[in-house]
Amino acid sequence: MKKLLEKLPFYNTAVLPYHFIQAVLSTAKYHRPAQKLRVIGVTGTNGKTTTCFMIWHMLKCAGYKTGIMTTVAYGTDKLNPELGHMTTVDATTLNRRISEIANDGAEFLVLEITSHALAEYRTLGIPIEIAVFTNLTHDHLDYHKTLTKYRAAKGKLFKKAKFSILNADDPATKFYKTIAKKYITYGIKHGQNRPENIRLKVSGVEYLYHEMNIKTNIPGEFNVYNSLAAALVGERLGLTNEQIIKGIGTLESVEGRMNIIDEGQPFTVIVDYAHAPDAIEKVFDSVKGHKGRIISVHGGAGRRDPSTRPIRGRILAKYSDIVIITEDDSRDEDPATIAAGFIAGAKKEGKILGKDLIEELDRRKAIELALSKAKKGDLVLILGKGHEKTILRADGPHDFEDTKVVRECLLKLRNSQSRQR
Repeated sequence: MKKLLEKLPFYNTAVLPYHFIQAVLSTAKYHRPAQKLRVIGVTGTNGKTTTCFMIWHMLKCAGYKTGIMTTVAYGTDKLNPELGHMTTVDATTLNRRISEIANDGAEFLVLEITSHALAEYRTLGIPIEIAVFTNLTHDHLDYHKTLTKYRAAKGKLFKKAKFSILNADDPATKFYKTIAKKYITYGIKHGQNRPENIRLKVSGVEYLYHEMNIKTNIPGEFNVYNSLAAALVGERLGLTNEQIIKGIGTLESVEGRMNIIDEGQPFTVIVDYAHAPDAIEKVFDSVKGHKGRIISVHGGAGRRDPSTRPIRGRILAKYSDIVIITEDDSRDEDPATIAAGFIAGAKKEGKILGKDLIEELDRRKAIELALSKAKKGDLVLILGKGHEKTILRADGPHDFEDTKVVRECLLKLRNSQSRQR
């Protein structure tokens, strides 16, 4: 019944009073737990999780007990995986977890905040000391309907924050500057704080900022933005240059974000959570120096903005030699219908179904197929699910983890090749 109601065009607005009441009651139930913490909120279409982990790790390395709540995990020193496919959980769960983090003795909380959470009052009663804006691109329009409303929903964070750190290279910052109480800006092309001598490597990025030589272990130009935002948080909180450099530079990886899977195979495999058009394009941009073929595996979630499907299909086709369209969290939507949108977009970019464009709706088989087609020097990109531990089908969640499946398929492939020899 709930699934049917959610399809009504006015459903999201109709349930807002319920979300507001839930937020008020849960905040009271747990005695306003966020008031005990110094909260750093991070929002944006892409880069939120990585930026959160950089800030969390930086504060931990500086000696501060710090909690974190993101799409990937939550906790303080020992992190629990986020098994639900939500970034900012419902208000009751959110306040319960914040209470646990506060009771664990944390001083700071790094909180990943979505536009849905802001629109639905989930962060009501949570004071924000510092708010970070990463970027705003085409996403979640199934919920917000227009980019203007999407932008406005995220703007609620900057209205309530004491201080904001805004990406000046993103057009939305012009609007956020008009509503933020106090702010500074950053960016590569624009902003008060900009990096110099940027060096993009397969192993990460490196650049100079003020007197700091900042290095990350996560590749991609977008991690210049993410790490610079984290460094600005560190400066705002009074951390030393050494603490900022060490905190960002010793974060080895973020689960599901540009993770290289190496089982000794003669080609490269990367698993990434990218599912919005801009995020996918940025993944390809980060590997543009690759000399071999690129084989991409991707699919779309059901009951999510269908207008992005042909756009993503075109991006995949433009930058990949072989595109394999598969399932994601199809939920109660027909996976073949979802795939059709991607295929239509890929065809417009010149891909031919059955040749360099393949439809394989079983995600495990799609990954296995991509790996079997890979040759020495190729790059296989498994995009869309990243850290997630389940896949949501019509009959409910099924255990599925891209990284685990890739490793199993690589082992199977290696054993098969060994027998053939």
